[in-house]
Amino acid sequence: MYDEQQHPEHGPLAGFTVGVTAARRAEELSALLTRRGAVVLHAPALRIVPLADDGELLAATEELIERVPDVVVATTAIGFRGWVEAADGWGLGERLLGRLRDVELLARGPKVKGAVRAAGLTETWSPSSESMAEVIDRLLEEGVDGRRVAVQLHGEPLPGSVEALRAAGAEVVPVPVYRWMPPEDIGPLDRLLDAAVSRGLDALTFTSAPAAASLLGRAEKRGLLDELLTALGHDVLPVCVGPVTALPLQAHGVDTVQPERYRLGPLVQLLCRELPGRARVLPVAGCRLEIRGHAVLVDGELKPVPPAGMSLLRALARRPGWVVARAELLRALPGSGRDEHAVETAMARLRTALGVPKLIQTVVKRGYRLALDPTADAKYSDV
Repeated sequence: MYDEQQHPEHGPLAGFTVGVTAARRAEELSALLTRRGAVVLHAPALRIVPLADDGELLAATEELIERVPDVVVATTAIGFRGWVEAADGWGLGERLLGRLRDVELLARGPKVKGAVRAAGLTETWSPSSESMAEVIDRLLEEGVDGRRVAVQLHGEPLPGSVEALRAAGAEVVPVPVYRWMPPEDIGPLDRLLDAAVSRGLDALTFTSAPAAASLLGRAEKRGLLDELLTALGHDVLPVCVGPVTALPLQAHGVDTVQPERYRLGPLVQLLCRELPGRARVLPVAGCRLEIRGHAVLVDGELKPVPPAGMSLLRALARRPGWVVARAELLRALPGSGRDEHAVETAMARLRTALGVPKLIQTVVKRGYRLALDPTADAKYSDV
């Protein structure tokens, strides 16, 4: 287990690279990760397109003003604010707010509740779980047969929610406040995808289901879906802010980890526990060697290592204490060709980066080995 107090000179995510797919609040998430030592690779998997000028949203707003619903479900703060702002732009703001004062207004969570109150309204109820499923369960328990229910969508139809209400006899009016669209510049997303497939990432974070679906869709379009799923299943930790966000990944058989509270802070705290716990730890030449994504901790001291050196170190760590032939190490080097001199060059740079040459021993005419100390205390054993 990583002890942040024991090593205050670097954060718990030092040496790890984390991918961020968020379109909204990406700067906040990236800052939280960076402050804890991570290298962040950000590429928005989608973009949010407001519908202030969209005839579909205008038509839904006019319909709700003319035929007042029994219930309005507000699902996101940004969406609810955008709806009110768009109505103001059309000269319908006061009329819309007047109608919303007369209905059962359900807010999915605290942020939505804040947006509702900022508009001068008061929510009828909001679930402590922040779960849309709990909102739908409440409505179904109350009974919605013959009732008119307006649901503010958040980029895509809510999976199963609209159908469940309609099956129970409700007249559902979708309110499409914004849409998810592919990013205008697809280059960063492709680079993030390439990094995930090549194991250049240690974790990949998702804060919305559409972002997860977008990345999977892009991978499929490029013929990399199987490779991405394999990476997420074995080497790259997929971290979702909550269970709804995880659905597109789970549909492809990918197991994800999620914080107990569906917030960015708990998501980062989860990474601070999970990634150090996955690091390879070995007792080598009297030192504690912890192998992370792009760096190594030698007795708690952070040592950045070049990519070629990390490839060699991982190859040696797969069989600690055993001699690994130069030819095998050459195959582990990315784009090295057939010259074994590349192994010697990369090995010299690796030893320099580690700062403790005795960690890796040269076995003449055979190769190299990690100087494993098999008698070390159990706490330094491989985890």
